[in-house]
Amino acid sequence: MDLKTSLLNEIKHEATITRRMLELVPFDKATWKPHEKSMEMQKLAKHIASIPTWVSRIVTTNEMDFAKGRPSPVADLKNTADLLALFDANTAQAVKDVEATTSEALMQTWTMRDGEKVFYSHPRVAIIRNMAQNHNVHHRGQLSVYLRLSGVLLPSVYGSTADVAM
Repeated sequence: MDLKTSLLNEIKHEATITRRMLELVPFDKATWKPHEKSMEMQKLAKHIASIPTWVSRIVTTNEMDFAKGRPSPVADLKNTADLLALFDANTAQAVKDVEATTSEALMQTWTMRDGEKVFYSHPRVAIIRNMAQNHNVHHRGQLSVYLRLSGVLLPSVYGSTADVAM
């Protein structure tokens, strides 16, 4: 299996798990947060739904320079259907962009910077795995805590949960 196929399989697998978690976000508790320093539940869910755009950005550009501007914020979401539509569209575009690239291009350097300050400069595949995939898993874990504390039964992720047996 080549690098691109492996990455596509990983993106699709994690997207399925993420979608299952996003389906459970209770919009009647959109502003709830477990601690004063925490994000509100809807903001966290919106962030998770937006992470696939990073894959597209990494695959289709050579760098992101915050000194030249930041990505546009996502509009407020009204309900779970809006959240899932955002995630599905972003994921579909990420998959399409990875499908359109090559394994060789995934090994080319991509840089995240703020002017002269370089945060990362690594092969695209490493940035995708660290800044998109791992970042997604991190926030999905946070969301699982929000959901649990809100009384939502958690779905299977990588195996059984206290709520769902595989």
